[in-house]
Amino acid sequence: MAAKKKAEDFSSIPVNKLSPEEAAAELERLAEVITRADQAYYEHDKPAITDAQYDALRRRNLLIEKRFPKLKRKDSPSDKVGAAPSTKFEKSKHAVPMLSLDNAFNDEDVFDFEKRVRRFLGLGEDEKLAFTAEPKIDGLSLNLRYEGGALKVAATRGDGETGENVTGNVLTIGDIPTALKAAPDIFEVRGEVYMSLEEFEALNERLERDAGEEAKTHEPFANPRNAAAGSLRQLDAAITAARPLHFFAYAWGEVSKPLAETQWDAIQRFKKLGFKINRLAKRCESVDEMLAHYRQIEAERATLGYDIDGVVYKVDRLDYQQRLGYVSRAPRWAIAHKFPAEKATTVLEKIDIQVGRTGKLTPVARLTPVTVGGVVVSNATLHNADYIEEKDIREGDTVTIQRAGDVIPQVVEVLKEKRPKSAKKYVFPDHCPVCGSHAVNEVNPNTGKADVDRRCTGGLVCGAQAVERLKHFVSRLAFDIEGLGEKQIAAFHEEGIIKEPADIFTLRARQEADEIDLYRYDLDDKGERKKDKNGKEKPPTNQKSVQNLFDGIDERRSISTARFINALGIRHVGETNARLFANHYGDFNAFYSAALKARDEESEAYQDMLSIDGVGALVARGVIDFFDEEHNRDAVDHLLKEVTPEKAETVNASSAVAGKTMVFTGTLETMTREEAKARAQALGAKVSGSISAKTDYLVAGLKAGSKLKKAEELGVAVLTEAEWAKLAKG
Repeated sequence: MAAKKKAEDFSSIPVNKLSPEEAAAELERLAEVITRADQAYYEHDKPAITDAQYDALRRRNLLIEKRFPKLKRKDSPSDKVGAAPSTKFEKSKHAVPMLSLDNAFNDEDVFDFEKRVRRFLGLGEDEKLAFTAEPKIDGLSLNLRYEGGALKVAATRGDGETGENVTGNVLTIGDIPTALKAAPDIFEVRGEVYMSLEEFEALNERLERDAGEEAKTHEPFANPRNAAAGSLRQLDAAITAARPLHFFAYAWGEVSKPLAETQWDAIQRFKKLGFKINRLAKRCESVDEMLAHYRQIEAERATLGYDIDGVVYKVDRLDYQQRLGYVSRAPRWAIAHKFPAEKATTVLEKIDIQVGRTGKLTPVARLTPVTVGGVVVSNATLHNADYIEEKDIREGDTVTIQRAGDVIPQVVEVLKEKRPKSAKKYVFPDHCPVCGSHAVNEVNPNTGKADVDRRCTGGLVCGAQAVERLKHFVSRLAFDIEGLGEKQIAAFHEEGIIKEPADIFTLRARQEADEIDLYRYDLDDKGERKKDKNGKEKPPTNQKSVQNLFDGIDERRSISTARFINALGIRHVGETNARLFANHYGDFNAFYSAALKARDEESEAYQDMLSIDGVGALVARGVIDFFDEEHNRDAVDHLLKEVTPEKAETVNASSAVAGKTMVFTGTLETMTREEAKARAQALGAKVSGSISAKTDYLVAGLKAGSKLKKAEELGVAVLTEAEWAKLAKG
């Protein structure tokens, strides 16, 4: 157990600073993490981490082993390929092991690879050394064994020594010949099973739409590689036959007779035998030529129609390959030059404008789908009009996109040399594409500068904003109505059942008056419509779920003023500012009245609003502008006929924490974090989410982490839960 603890502690220490004890612990941790990742990727076709994260783990493991060779483990990931074959299939032992490839991540790595080959073979710099370069297909490796020209066994790579026998499924793939003419008597062909991007999207759409037997056990796939692997590794060959799988041949295993003298000629022989080989494969006579071809392939990546994640270089002469041999899990005579894991090049087909809850017009790039970091990307943010102008982004451009972790992909570069002649400068709309209202750049009253974002002035009359505002209205920090989720709000709005917030609270009355019929919806626990096996709405089986929805709505007819204000979706007013207004004005009617009087910036009401600690001119202007719109006032008035905002809890200005800034961290045992925050605010404290020099108290519960450490560094007073409970009594 101690070693595992140390492995966690040492995971962020650079390799060159590890002690032998720390290195041993790190190697143990890496062996466990990489094994789990291999199982998720190879056995379950569901990657647990990104390609970049996986490559980083393997690189770290290799660097530690190079620095501490005596510490290399018997179960070292450096000696492993893939994962053990699944018990669902018969096992098939490979006559010749199916190994992996070492990786190159930059040009320098490729030059080093060529130097290592020359050094091993004893070749001078002036002696010829050719390589083949071909796209690295992101699919599932497969070995096809032909005997006497007939396909006998097809097996996945598995752990490199033994794979899964998937012969029955492979017979359904059109790209794979079942019989060969003029082939060696024993002939093993190796290659990659893959699925095109277009076919992948169609398959996922079908899996999402189809509620039949297949959809019960098959969720949509994350990317084409997973789709290809999952489709090939089916126990039912009929499912595989229904999936659009393809195969590229590029290598061989056991052969009873030599195929050729060079890698290039062997691949050409594959083609003559009826196998599909990649059209971008090329023979190169220098590293410069290899790198130039790498860049050409990278530039064409978006138009290939299938996923690749790099370029594979192989020594062309087969006698050289034989002399070079293998080391650990990879051949010395080949290397995979990977593309940057979080970047890709693709075509920007169209620029669309999305309108958000606050009316912000956000430009979105519609892309030719491409896999980035293990996820298929077809959209990317373009931020705003200035961003498009600065980078001169046009429809039809070839662009580089970047995706880091869960961050929304963004366009980072335009390859202007590939720009079509027909591409025209993009003109950002000055009217909302949804409702036709003016779209303007707001002026910040604090700075006098115009906002970079353009916003629709339509407010609640704009269809796009109305739906988003309604979704916000029922969200967790607003009205939080049980059984009324975003999808149902969107459906009810589309059908005209809910147009404004007050309509939510008249649903029961309208149902009882037969003005609407919600019983035709059979709602699940999330408040969404249940569907039958054909994807159609189910007829009502009972009406209890609808009655539960009505009850959930009625429970929210009385709500705190802070939640009520937050639910309105006022520009610049979220949970925190809503609470500030509620505490300052005491009840909603006072806030409402003050907002109307504050239109005049010379008024006492405006100055009073600005006096609220945490409320500036920008927030005040957001409130004033909201209530300045007649349709917003009408919507609020309608809502007040259905809902009663409660008066804000009186703040205890004389408490020990009044005016203090507090932060809560860790798990509290006697109350929830939200309860603790609410109590602190009721006592006049300000609650923050982060530690700074201005923080007065940190309340540290169980498993307090980085915030506790930072508080101690800054000298912030730290309270236990018991100490906080004592203060909270007032």
